[in-house]
Amino acid sequence: MASFVMPQKALLTLPTLPTKLRLQPICASKVNARPDVRKEDIVIVGAGIAGLTTAVALQRVGIGSVVLEQADSLRTGGTSLTFFKNGWKVLDAIGVGSELRTQFLELQGILVKSEYGRKLCSFKFKDEDESQEVRAVERRVLLETLAKQLPPDAISFCSKLKNIERSENDEIMLKLEDESQILAKIVIACDGIRSPVAKWMGFRDPKYVGHCAFRGLGFYPNGQPFEPKVTYVYGRGVRAAYVPVSPTKVYWFVCFNSPSPGPKITDASILREETEKLVMDWPRELLNIIKSTADNTIIRTPLVDRWLWPGINPPASRGNVVLVGDAWHPMTPNLGQGACCALEDAVVLAKKLEQAMKFGTSSVEDAFRSYESERWPRIFPLTVRANLVGALLQLENPVVCSLRNNVILPKFVRLGPMLEHTNFDFEPLHLDSV
Repeated sequence: MASFVMPQKALLTLPTLPTKLRLQPICASKVNARPDVRKEDIVIVGAGIAGLTTAVALQRVGIGSVVLEQADSLRTGGTSLTFFKNGWKVLDAIGVGSELRTQFLELQGILVKSEYGRKLCSFKFKDEDESQEVRAVERRVLLETLAKQLPPDAISFCSKLKNIERSENDEIMLKLEDESQILAKIVIACDGIRSPVAKWMGFRDPKYVGHCAFRGLGFYPNGQPFEPKVTYVYGRGVRAAYVPVSPTKVYWFVCFNSPSPGPKITDASILREETEKLVMDWPRELLNIIKSTADNTIIRTPLVDRWLWPGINPPASRGNVVLVGDAWHPMTPNLGQGACCALEDAVVLAKKLEQAMKFGTSSVEDAFRSYESERWPRIFPLTVRANLVGALLQLENPVVCSLRNNVILPKFVRLGPMLEHTNFDFEPLHLDSV
């Protein structure tokens, strides 16, 4: 990746953009003097969950965008994501909730077991909160569903960012690996935990938290046999879970302590062997799910996060550039809120831009600052809490683990307070008639 140059020029307020932006912006207006440069109003970097959700939310309010994706197609690998009621509230707001619900099971509750199979505690979601809704959604289906909401040419594939710099008129010049260039009035960076745009803005790489996870998606062509609930299995320094996703698929993970992230492993046979070794003597159903998993769905990832300490980290925006989702606030998956928070970011940002660009109530820069001030008080505590929950569950001390299994979980843990963070409200979008 080429180095990014941080300009020193003072940032200016963007002019108000037209109320109706074009909805099919790829290969739009060109700069006459430089035919290799095209101009765009809004460029979203990254066609992952945050990027596509942001594009769809903006389109819902009549604001078009270009989405740049470095791959040659949607990156539909990976397993599944668990959405709680805050995530479903956003999916409904952008018009895809109903379509997704028909494909994925609603989970009824949680069962926690020891590594020896003994039941430690169980909860039902509706007993704690009638409005709660929990479903695991296959990542591939989610991305394809979001992409279908956009115009056919709204996503520009094979568009890997090489460099970013500010132009003389305070627009953003994006230089791509294929030597093409895009001059953007607004850049929304949804380019993940290793975001080049975040690095350009002064953010450090996320920090490794001390444990890694194997993940996979078990497939049962004749129907999976499990009840619709999340089953956790807790051991010493290792924990696992499996979650029915659909009538034929079951998501699972195995999380383990490791002093370093270790080398990247892509050999599926090695990944499977290492996973099975960790849970060989655990409840048999977990091992059976792993064995039912296709090689191309097993992945190993180090867990990382970034704590957004005030006064230490840069702001989430710099002039007309803003960060969304993992590019800004990567968090560990211990609360199941990483993807949910990316969805929240998208709809809040779309509302702020709607107010600035369609109603003229603020400048774009002010809209971005308002987005950060609204999101930070929610994101920072969740990131810290997710980290601490993971650290506690990964403890190896046998005395502590015995106390957890025999006293804390069965006698003191209640689901209701643990799910209060899924309560989330946002201003409704003014849906465009187009």
